[in-house]
Amino acid sequence: MSPRAGNAGPRTLAFVESPVQLLNVLEWAHTRAPGAELTLVVLSPVDPMTRGQLRRMAELARKEGHEIRWEEARGGATAPFRTVGGLTTALRQADRVVMGDPFSRYVQLLLTITRAHDLVVVDDGTATMEFVTQLAHGERLVRWHRKGSRPGPRDLLFAPVSRSARHRLTPTPDRQVSVFSSMPIEDVPEGVAVAANDFSWTRARFGPPRITKGADMVGTSLVETGVVDADRYVAAVRALAKAHGAAARYFAHRREGAEKLHRLAVETGLQIVRPDLPLELIARRGPIGRTVLSFPSTVVHTLPLALAGTEVRVAVCDIDPAWLTETASPRARGFLSGVTGSARDVHRLSAVAGTG
Repeated sequence: MSPRAGNAGPRTLAFVESPVQLLNVLEWAHTRAPGAELTLVVLSPVDPMTRGQLRRMAELARKEGHEIRWEEARGGATAPFRTVGGLTTALRQADRVVMGDPFSRYVQLLLTITRAHDLVVVDDGTATMEFVTQLAHGERLVRWHRKGSRPGPRDLLFAPVSRSARHRLTPTPDRQVSVFSSMPIEDVPEGVAVAANDFSWTRARFGPPRITKGADMVGTSLVETGVVDADRYVAAVRALAKAHGAAARYFAHRREGAEKLHRLAVETGLQIVRPDLPLELIARRGPIGRTVLSFPSTVVHTLPLALAGTEVRVAVCDIDPAWLTETASPRARGFLSGVTGSARDVHRLSAVAGTG
């Protein structure tokens, strides 16, 4: 039987902005804080696909006994003021704050209000690796695909809040900071506790999956974030699908654009699937291909954990430096290579040919 919220213990406030963050809060609660009095605040984005996945994940969280607070945090110019104002009392009463994205300006602003002495960062994908490294080196908090670029006017305006958030995320004798992650973390800041996320909640609640003979492919948002050239990406997917003739489905990332996905369907023959839940849950429920093909992304770390004990093989294809856009961050090449090289229990593929 699932542990229920509302038992004696610290009052915990969790902030999430994506389905994967919500999933990882559930994993954290399951393994690190069973029975915690958990209020899960969804700072809802405007993207319809992300909102749909968040609604589905919120229902799963309710079934676990957690309280859900849905905030239309981006519903117009006055929404941030209403959201922050409405959360101020809860933030000041919380003993513990769990967050999925310490790079988020929303989360950084909320951190300046809370008095919690226990701060927990759960995975927001591979960005967690960069966050821990920046914290360890005392650097300003900036997403990896923007690192090395000049700060814009909004960055400069928000800089004092960002510095304050980084200070709050630095452990002191009166404040503990921990990271709950499935990512390989080596450069741990002094005083920060790291706990491993092995997706035990996912494996306990779903599966084992039915495994098909073919291969499935996992999409990325590297084009949408301006890191990889669209033509090169489509050519790479086409070549990868051809190299694995049994490849049938392409699981789209929630940020992938409709125009690009239509082009992929036409030029590769793959069936485009828009998942209604994070891929870790989709794969665990099945059916799923015996081989899962991916470019460097979070799933090369999480899927082997979620699918532990099955016969599914995860294979990751390197990103050829020639695929990067002219505007890609100088950090992009090394970061993507590190994502692939640090992945455990995956088969590594060279960058596919035929994409020039």
